[in-house]
Amino acid sequence: MESCICFFSQTSTHAEALVSKRLQLILEGKSSSVAPGMRRSATLPKLTPQERKPVDTYLC
Repeated sequence: MESCICFFSQTSTHAEALVSKRLQLILEGKSSSVAPGMRRSATLPKLTPQERKPVDTYLC
């Protein structure tokens, strides 16, 4: 959930939906696409290094 706060507020239902979707992908054995997808989601909208720090920190 912490990695989603750069996309949504921590209490957002959108963040909860994103986490649920990513968790479902992991449970379906598609975990190799989750981290790169999150990184792309932080890169494409041109987030600053500070804004994308949660993604970089939790997806190491």
